Amino acid sequence: MKHQIFFKAVLCCSLVVLVMLSAQVWGQASRPRRGGLYGDWQIKVQFGERQMDSILSFSRDNEGKLLGQWISFWGLTELKDVKFEENKLSFVQTVRFGENELTSNFTGAIEDGKLTGTLSSDRGESKVEGMRSRRIPRAVGSWEMKYKVGEREITSTLVVKADKEGKLTAEWQSRWGEHEITDLQYERGSLTFTRKSKIQDREWESTFEGTIQRETDTLSGVMKSERGEITAEGKRIGAAFIGTWNLELTSERGPRKQRLRVNPDMSGLYGTIPVKKVNLEDDKVSFKIVMEFGERKFEMSFEGKLKESKLTGELTTSRGTQKVTGTKVIRTFRRPRTG
Repeated sequence: MKHQIFFKAVLCCSLVVLVMLSAQVWGQASRPRRGGLYGDWQIKVQFGERQMDSILSFSRDNEGKLLGQWISFWGLTELKDVKFEENKLSFVQTVRFGENELTSNFTGAIEDGKLTGTLSSDRGESKVEGMRSRRIPRAVGSWEMKYKVGEREITSTLVVKADKEGKLTAEWQSRWGEHEITDLQYERGSLTFTRKSKIQDREWESTFEGTIQRETDTLSGVMKSERGEITAEGKRIGAAFIGTWNLELTSERGPRKQRLRVNPDMSGLYGTIPVKKVNLEDDKVSFKIVMEFGERKFEMSFEGKLKESKLTGELTTSRGTQKVTGTKVIRTFRRPRTG
């Protein structure tokens, strides 16, 4: 009898635990993933037999209001009435063609990292499908590293790269000796690696542990070896230009908006067009794009100046020159609550 009572008690406790765990798992599964909308989405839009590549970009302002942009080869459009609830997405897009306007309504969803839906207007419906753009790890880029050996201050460059799968590699560029970086790891702002160094006949190994500060684009850490510890401070090279720029273009054909995204490795995107290399020397900025349409080539080049968070210059094509002014998008970083 006592064994039966004990068995029933254990069974009841087990059922209670299972119910609690099931409720917890169900709650986690049913809640939309935090940040599931924010960022860039590479999308394809089907217009009849034609397909157009575009980018949908979502963010929020300081008050938490959802913001959206539709970016294409032709320009940038600010979205209206952006809503995202329980993985369901909707917004309104208005495109201007001279004095005419075309308003479209999007309804769709984001599930399992995929964006799908329909863009509807008085001209019909278009199918939309997309995937989230690959995010470049924050450690990627070139870092000017300064540290002291005795009384002598040394400046070197740490260059971090990522392949298509996101795997990181690095080079340590210095006037002094030869260096090899291995065991590179980056996770949640923490960067670690092993450095093998050789100067003339001397060889040694050191480890680095550091932290990347997103707000200031700095890398602070300590190099440890059998010789002791050395504090190293780094600054991201090109930080003033890296990020997202909203551009205003003016020409004889009227004003137009576009977006320029400069990546940490100084590659970029002008609208939806890849830019292999963005050049920054002092306050001078330049880049070139070559596009091929069958046997035809279309070249576009930009030259301008950077001052604080403002960009001015000219975009030149075979059709003429357009004046460009740009404003850098400043993101607001929310610190986690403490206490």
